[in-house]
Amino acid sequence: MKSQMRRHVPPTSALQAFEACARHLNVTRAAEELRLTQSAVSRQLAGLEALLGLRLFQRVRQRLVLTPAGAAYAPQVRASLARLEGATLELLAHRGTGGTLNLAVSPTFGARWLMPRLPAFRTAYPGMMLNFRNYTTRLTPMDFAAEDVDAAIILTGTAAPGIVSHDLVEDARLPVCAPAVAAMLRRPEDLSRQVLLQQTTRPRGWVEWLAEARLEGIDGLRGPQFQNMAMVAEAAAAGLGVALLPAFLIEADVACGRLAAPFSQVLSGDMAYRLIYPEVAEEVPALRAFRDWLRRQAERSAKRRV
Repeated sequence: MKSQMRRHVPPTSALQAFEACARHLNVTRAAEELRLTQSAVSRQLAGLEALLGLRLFQRVRQRLVLTPAGAAYAPQVRASLARLEGATLELLAHRGTGGTLNLAVSPTFGARWLMPRLPAFRTAYPGMMLNFRNYTTRLTPMDFAAEDVDAAIILTGTAAPGIVSHDLVEDARLPVCAPAVAAMLRRPEDLSRQVLLQQTTRPRGWVEWLAEARLEGIDGLRGPQFQNMAMVAEAAAAGLGVALLPAFLIEADVACGRLAAPFSQVLSGDMAYRLIYPEVAEEVPALRAFRDWLRRQAERSAKRRV
């Protein structure tokens, strides 16, 4: 399968000739930029068109004009060549010992769990740069090439084909609220008199928790809705109701008395915060180093919770 896929990847020299001609719309200028002869550039273009089975240029009154196929292909080729050049320069700059990783991270997990641990990572890998982008929940699998990220740390279930996945923190949720509210909750049935704070990314969370606790007669869908977990936690701390939140998120708040966890019943499932990345990136040195460090941090965190 891999060799079959490579047959559809044109030679870099042909792509460079096409990109230069698409930008200049002039074979002579493209040849000067690439330090090739006009005939060499023309041969590269002809070979690329033959490989693709498509015309990329046409002559209109002695001028070079992109065909619709060429116009659609040009920005994709330009972006791919730029990424390849950037990766090469990055490798040469760090001589393979450092590098840069672009990461998409769920905002709440990044702020509450990952960021406090990053000083240790910087100490261990001073030559590596981590760039972060907020991950927004979506219905379709992440397209790493389109997003221009190397890996992602997100709340997800089963990984898609071709994607490597490493479990970091289980999405184990339990009820939490302000200490004053917790004082009124002597048994789970008392939740019937409280506002249940809802999170839109897990809309049936309370329904599932109530079912596991074998509580009947309580509407698990009622209550104000919040999209962001951090906002749900703040609402609970302000005494606006009872929230169902991941244990990792509220550990520090419970420890300092800002929040209380009145019941020990935990809602688990197949969802977890996971590091995911394409299989083809598995041997990238920077990603491998970050992956191994991150997994060690997750193991230590799990032992502390036990």
